[in-house]
Amino acid sequence: MVSTLDLTPRASSARGVGSNADTPPADYTAAGSALLRAGQPDYFRWLDHVRAAAGCTRPIRLTGHLFTIETGTGRLLDERHTDHLPDAAIYKACGNRRATVCPACAAVYQADAYQLLRAGLVGGKGIPETVSRHPAVFATFTAPSFGTVHTRTVRAHTCTNRKRCDCRPDPCHPRRETGPCQHGRPAVCWARHEPGDEVLSRPLCLDCYDHDHQAVWNAFTGELWRRTKPIAERHLNQIARRHGVADVLVTTASGKTRRVPPVRLSHGKAAEFQARAAVHFHTLIRADGVDPADPTAVVPPPAVITVDDVVQAVTLAARRATYTTPPHPDHPQGWHVVWGEQLDVRPISLNGGEVTDGMAAGYLAKYATKSTEATGHRSTRLDADTIADHADPDGDHTARLIDACWRLGRPTGTPAPLSSRPRDPRPEPGFTKPWNCPDCGTRTRYRACPVCVAERQAALDTKPTNPASGNPYARLRRWAHMLGYGGHFLTKARRYSVTFQLLRDTRITYRRHEDQADEQHRPTVESDTAVVGVLTFTGAGWHTTGDALLANTAAALARDRQHTAREELAHEASQTVAELPQAA
Repeated sequence: MVSTLDLTPRASSARGVGSNADTPPADYTAAGSALLRAGQPDYFRWLDHVRAAAGCTRPIRLTGHLFTIETGTGRLLDERHTDHLPDAAIYKACGNRRATVCPACAAVYQADAYQLLRAGLVGGKGIPETVSRHPAVFATFTAPSFGTVHTRTVRAHTCTNRKRCDCRPDPCHPRRETGPCQHGRPAVCWARHEPGDEVLSRPLCLDCYDHDHQAVWNAFTGELWRRTKPIAERHLNQIARRHGVADVLVTTASGKTRRVPPVRLSHGKAAEFQARAAVHFHTLIRADGVDPADPTAVVPPPAVITVDDVVQAVTLAARRATYTTPPHPDHPQGWHVVWGEQLDVRPISLNGGEVTDGMAAGYLAKYATKSTEATGHRSTRLDADTIADHADPDGDHTARLIDACWRLGRPTGTPAPLSSRPRDPRPEPGFTKPWNCPDCGTRTRYRACPVCVAERQAALDTKPTNPASGNPYARLRRWAHMLGYGGHFLTKARRYSVTFQLLRDTRITYRRHEDQADEQHRPTVESDTAVVGVLTFTGAGWHTTGDALLANTAAALARDRQHTAREELAHEASQTVAELPQAA
């Protein structure tokens, strides 16, 4: 038996028994390295030192000099080197937003996203509280169909919880004509799929499914959204003008006066991957007005604009928005990019309606920490050496999507396709008289040497692509591991809410002064000193598995204490934990 370890930061001056732990085992396992660390005299100093990154999976280790400077005069007050700190390094949390990569950092990101999104609906954190009276909707934009997939459809629900629905579904794809598709596979499915069935959202026929179109749709969906929002704004401004609301005269910074429509939309948007590997968006859309004295201010829209008008405008915009991609050698007319038929637009209520501000903000914040997990594919950025491990033109659904991204994103900036470059100067089409290729000596009757074309095209496909080269499809290779989607998973309009940077700076300021005994003695302004670091990256991750065990255990217990405190506050306020504001 070994002594019990004190895995949590000290709450008082009394030491735990970690420093008196027994000798670690000789094989140096995780428990052994933890015992070795806890037995060192500076264990509590180390635990306080790593507290900022205690729950991180792979913290960043930095080394270098730290300078304390007086902000008013620039005078150097103190100079330290990280060699005098525990482990001779500073630990910084990685800050990864993906819950599957670092749950602790993703939890912080999710809490910040919740505060950011909710502030745009109810105000606070620098946003005026009058935004709670602005018409706002929660809209979900989906992708169109690229082929028939297995579905689970329930027409009449009898369950009380849709998340755990066990109702009897309808047959998947019943048809009277039970003939196969053009590839010889069944075009029908009479199965009644259960909620966790692995075939859900998978194509009935992989060869009939248009993987190229879906990869392009994922890549250009940001351009489609950019065209959707102005359509909704134009519709709302038409309604305002019909009610006699004139345009607003705004004076620019140069002194010129221009007319601005009286209504504009602000949004917060989160992307989510469906199981079929197509991206769809959850959006919070708020109607704002325009202040002629301060165009950047957030003011209510004209009184004639109601939430029903916003619902109608967003629905109309989703039906009318369209975008045709630039020509591609494999598809000269480009691809048509539109929203899918499944569109859900619901008003947001602050009085306990079907969709409340907390529900909508929490929903978007949750999906902001996810990625391609729903599709079953997870990988880092792919290159010519690793693409063969994930892409397969004859593989499963995601393998074909990755192959489509890599194939469509190949360099296409050559003056003419390699297959159409003649080696024989004679202009007659089709076969010509036999001729010898000047490069490889192959004798052929084709206008282009088949050997050189294959070799040169293979060499061309392995070259890296640069989006600045003018090829609009080059980003497909860069984001092949994301199945073509290269946008941010959480975006917002500039006037919708505050920024992540403001929330992080506020948290840093609070942490610096949280040791103050009384709230009234806590300074409300920044200190007159600043710490400037000249640091160098030295590695990522903990030194040993024992360090990771101790740090993560301390962070987990700290989270449990925080959750217990929230439960007590909820009990005193007669609320549920979910109704309390999330930690900033």
